[in-house]
Amino acid sequence: MSDFDFDLFVIGGGSGGVRAARVAASLGKRVAIAEEYRFGGTCVIRGCVPKKLFVYASQFPEHFEDAAGYGWTVGETSFDWKTLLANKDHEIARLEGLYRRGLENAGAQLIESRAVLEGPNTIRIVSEDRTVTARHILIATGGRPNPHHALPGSEYAITSDEAFHLDELPKSILIAGGGYIAVEFANIFHGLGVETTLMYRGLEILGRFDMDMRRGLHKAMVDKGITVLTQTSSTGITKRDDGGLEVNLTGGGSKVVDAVMLAVGRTPNTEGLGLEKAGVETGSLGEILVDDYSSTNVESIYALGDVTNRVQLTPVAIHEAMCFIDTVYRNKPTSPDHGTIPTAVFSQPEIGTVGLSEDEAAKQYDTLEIYRAEFRPMRHTLSGRQEKMIMKLVVDAASRRVLGAHILGVDAGEMAQLLGIAVKAKLTKDDFDATMAVHPSAAEELVTMYQPSYLVRKGERVG
Repeated sequence: MSDFDFDLFVIGGGSGGVRAARVAASLGKRVAIAEEYRFGGTCVIRGCVPKKLFVYASQFPEHFEDAAGYGWTVGETSFDWKTLLANKDHEIARLEGLYRRGLENAGAQLIESRAVLEGPNTIRIVSEDRTVTARHILIATGGRPNPHHALPGSEYAITSDEAFHLDELPKSILIAGGGYIAVEFANIFHGLGVETTLMYRGLEILGRFDMDMRRGLHKAMVDKGITVLTQTSSTGITKRDDGGLEVNLTGGGSKVVDAVMLAVGRTPNTEGLGLEKAGVETGSLGEILVDDYSSTNVESIYALGDVTNRVQLTPVAIHEAMCFIDTVYRNKPTSPDHGTIPTAVFSQPEIGTVGLSEDEAAKQYDTLEIYRAEFRPMRHTLSGRQEKMIMKLVVDAASRRVLGAHILGVDAGEMAQLLGIAVKAKLTKDDFDATMAVHPSAAEELVTMYQPSYLVRKGERVG
């Protein structure tokens, strides 16, 4: 008999923790997983899944407009926020049920409680005030929105968590931030009829993305009617007598809105976990420090997902979970590969991207070939919409390898998933050129751009 109550105890019921617990249990391990809120974590409960449902909802006004060019007459339309919330909640409950059943069917024990470390192999189940032991402990508690308490009046603002549960839709909103979450919610609220302002302290939205994508989306958002303020931040928020929120801006001036949303980064959920008691080392942001195999400095304790602040994406957490399983239970040490991760920004239009941006590639390669196409997609020719697509390939001139692929436009996220295979496989531009096009499609541009638009030598654009 084992000296431990469990072979594996997982703290955190998000995507990474659930995957590790379910697979370990299916391998015959004695597994428990503790979650103090709801199984599914940020992605399923208050992140990517409800966000994507909101994105779909916000797209319908443009669909109604575009229908006229195709001969459809759309009558008077109206939107009911409470109906969207109710249907969203019903779907989230369904998905949470699937997560629970998957764990139970695999044989894992579900513990609905906060769990904290009491030592390298000991966990206290807070709601029951009892301790259990485990040979291995996996921490997958994720992250949460940064509340930005240093900002005067931050208590009047909401974060993405609260945005999914607003009692009513505001008439106007200011969103602070320039990353995925801020940009996506700016498009969501605008599409739902809210007067929307996006405020970002940087030079351009979506840092670390390819500059053509950043500028192209910025322009598209402004053309739609979203106010985008760059190189601007707030010095404080005050609540007016009429209930409005006055946001004081750097450089003087202010803006009055019904709601303010802060999307200024996320913080690892490590407070009160007992990490110090167990001797687990953390970084400056509170993130759990791990090696290439997701192992902490304590031999029995591992961590994965957003709580490690490596790459804050759900598929990455799931990938890290599978690497953990291979390493600990399959005698096949495997380190997560965080290179060449395809990703999407579900803005309107979308961004889909994988690999190096032009600027990143220019720092690593002597000569680049840049293939770039900008055009109005076929679906907009009859609708009359002027929105453009941008497609871009970044190619190493010496090896002809495609280093990065970037798309701004309809279904860019879907295309990015398939492009991720090609870029991950280190295919060359010649491989792209030899691939037959699907016609008529927007994606055919990716295999029919035969001549480079320009070169980049030693970081400088040529031609």
